Amino acid sequence: MNWLFLVMAGLFEIGWPLGLKLSQTMPSKFWGIVIAIVSMTLSGGFLWMAQKSIPIGTAYAVWTGIGAVGTLFVGIMFLTIRLVF
Repeated sequence: MNWLFLVMAGLFEIGWPLGLKLSQTMPSKFWGIVIAIVSMTLSGGFLWMAQKSIPIGTAYAVWTGIGAVGTLFVGIMFLTIRLVF
C-alpha cells in the first residue's frame, strides 16, 4: 500500500509545476494557484504516508523521478505542442 502512496505522491508532484505554469498563462491566476497548492499538499501528504515503511532515500528518489519525468512529458505533450500550432 505504501508503494501506491508513493506513486500517487509522484503523480501529484506533476500537478504543482503545471499549476504554476497555468497561473502564468491563464487570464485568471486563481485556478492555476489552486491546482498548485492542492497538488503540493496531496503530494507531500502521500509522500509522508509512503515513508512509514519505505526508506527515505528510496522514497525521495522515486518521488522526484516520477515528478521530473511526468512534468517533462506533460510539458512536451500539452504545452509545447500548443505553441507549435
